[in-house]
Amino acid sequence: MKVLLTGGGTGGHLFPAIAIAEEILRQKPEAKIAFAGTERGIEATEVPKRNFTLHLISAVAFKRGYSLKSLFENLKFPFRLMQSIDEAKELLEQEEPDVVIGTGGFVSFPVVWAAQDFGIPTLIQEQNAKPGWATRWLAARADEVHLTFESSRHYFSKRMPCVMTGNPTRRFELVAPEEARCFFKVNPMRKTLLVFGGSLGARSLNTAIEKRLDDLLTRVNVIWQIGKTDYEAVATRVQPKENLWLSAFIDRMDLAYSAADLVLCRAGASTIAELTNIGMASVLVPYPFAADNHQYFNAKALSEKGAAILIPNDEISSDESYKKILSLLEDDAKRKAMKQVAKTLGKPNAAEQIAQSAIRLASQKMVEQ
Repeated sequence: MKVLLTGGGTGGHLFPAIAIAEEILRQKPEAKIAFAGTERGIEATEVPKRNFTLHLISAVAFKRGYSLKSLFENLKFPFRLMQSIDEAKELLEQEEPDVVIGTGGFVSFPVVWAAQDFGIPTLIQEQNAKPGWATRWLAARADEVHLTFESSRHYFSKRMPCVMTGNPTRRFELVAPEEARCFFKVNPMRKTLLVFGGSLGARSLNTAIEKRLDDLLTRVNVIWQIGKTDYEAVATRVQPKENLWLSAFIDRMDLAYSAADLVLCRAGASTIAELTNIGMASVLVPYPFAADNHQYFNAKALSEKGAAILIPNDEISSDESYKKILSLLEDDAKRKAMKQVAKTLGKPNAAEQIAQSAIRLASQKMVEQ
């Protein structure tokens, strides 16, 4: 059985694909797995690290905005897209996959489109509450579309084969909060606020926390991932303090989640999946410049259910927002209720279910041959 996965540009599109690939190999060790990506995306470094074959094609992004440069580049887009589809068809003729899995990003479109032209079974996995344009275009000819949020269904016609499976992500084994807090060298008996904005960080979150840090530390522990972009500048201004742990990156997110009573973070799809799979109360601050504003819709899906509080990016440093965070830290009953709701939204078996679907589609094609 041969499987070709395509998706990338960012970790939010790539890592679900990797999780699906690893689960397929767990269920079908004899399967041959390959990826299609671009040399500019995160897949160029992350896929080879995991010993998967990576085929490069020249997929091109549609430029957002109305600058003259963007408009000029977009005039070339149809021609570059056709070139990418031609390259994808050459790759498919070479690889002869039994199923193609697309997890989003611009590279997924030409590969999945070409596979559909060839009659190869295709499965699409969408991470966000508001599906990207690639998913919406490709869904009409896909064999299955796997969604993360129930609210995504209304973007598709009822005839489309949509399945609610969730977003494949890394799994965490949680430990006792006191044990985890000792790892970060903060008070094991204190409530703890976990703050992170991804590997690069989130400047608005960093600014808000730095502004309130002294007051926060009189009340709770703070575990703060600053991100590599702002780390040196913030670390220079913020000297070591009792009950504060800060770094550019958190290697042990299992222990960070275990230590936390409340999480303050962005609303990327992978983060949302982690929060719901383990059942965490959170304050979500969507990145306002994400494609199609998808982080807002991710956060909205959780906040409307009562699993999180949504605070707009331009309001996170306000007095009102700080009061909301403090109130939530002090309200044990509300946080408990939020955690329970978040847990009901989690889909910890997403990778397993999607892998099973991919194997079934591939097996059907192999039987037909």
